[in-house]
Amino acid sequence: MDTLEIKKLFNKHKEISLSHRYITNKHIASLIDNLDSSVTVETIGTSVLGKTIYGLKIGSGEKRILMWSQMHGNESTTTKAIFDLLNSFKEETELSSILKVCTIYIIPILNPDGAEAYTRINANEVDLNRDAQNLSQPESNCLKAVFTRFKPHYCYNLHGQRTIFGVGDSGKSATVSFLAPAQDQECTITPNRKVAMEIISEMNTALQEIIPGQVGVYDDAFNLNCVGDTFQSENTPTILFEAGHFNADYGREFTRELIYLSYVKSLLYISNTDVSGAYYTDYLKIPENKKCFFDIIIRNAKFNNEFLDIAIQYQEVFINEKIEFKPKIEKIEDLNDFYAHNEIDAKGQVVYSETNEVVKIGNENVFVIMNNEKTSLIPK
Repeated sequence: MDTLEIKKLFNKHKEISLSHRYITNKHIASLIDNLDSSVTVETIGTSVLGKTIYGLKIGSGEKRILMWSQMHGNESTTTKAIFDLLNSFKEETELSSILKVCTIYIIPILNPDGAEAYTRINANEVDLNRDAQNLSQPESNCLKAVFTRFKPHYCYNLHGQRTIFGVGDSGKSATVSFLAPAQDQECTITPNRKVAMEIISEMNTALQEIIPGQVGVYDDAFNLNCVGDTFQSENTPTILFEAGHFNADYGREFTRELIYLSYVKSLLYISNTDVSGAYYTDYLKIPENKKCFFDIIIRNAKFNNEFLDIAIQYQEVFINEKIEFKPKIEKIEDLNDFYAHNEIDAKGQVVYSETNEVVKIGNENVFVIMNNEKTSLIPK
């Protein structure tokens, strides 16, 4: 199935009730209630605050794939794409072949307390992705119990990444990133990792048609407390998905489509291929992510007798069940080694805050003033 066909499927089956960045149990409960009989719905446990953690099983094939999303409550793009995928399975298409070969188990929101509060951590202020060994949290134990019972052949660890990441030194943002996590301190490229790398290579090939140069991989430094590293070390090929930023897409709606494409491409590949890991080497050519982006850089601003750059990063603020982006000045210095999703040329002018004071680090400004003109810093 080519990328154009997948795009058509996405446009047809996109779940329109889910949008932007704030996705909670409240948003998905009715969707789960309306799933057809092809999906088995389970309550696999409850969160710290007693919220339901759902498990969804679809397909009847022998190849078992476990997917979990919103382990970090504020990383919801992959969850939206899960429901787009489930919608696609409701009618007979080329994707139907996946369900004859594979059984897919999905935990759509592992951290419902964090999702509701729009935080990375759970209600006990624990990062579930650092709790794979201690298993100190009910959400961690839910995931581990499903892993043990379901015995997956593949794991999809679904996350979202900040706007700060670029693809190496390319000057392009990392819109989608992957990782085949290490399973030992030496980061050995084991047969198990090669399988994950081969699947990532297939997804990368498809994504390059749409976002050339905007796919990255994470540093594979080993940490057994991370879930992906733990499952990989238990010899289950595990893939980390990271939904990142595309130009002006702060609601992550275009990235959602790219994640959907990645799901479809990888699931078709698994269902149609005996994935041995023999074709892993293209993975090694994907550039590594680098923290080299700001949301805005104002270039060539005058400070006394110097010309410096002003770096602005959006703070994601949760207000009245909506996410607002508050611009905050992070750096004032020479930023020639950094990039921005939006660059503004001050042309040697002094840059003033909303209170008509020269801007300084820590300022939170909706707009700045240059040459007596206001320039908005809020994303459109």
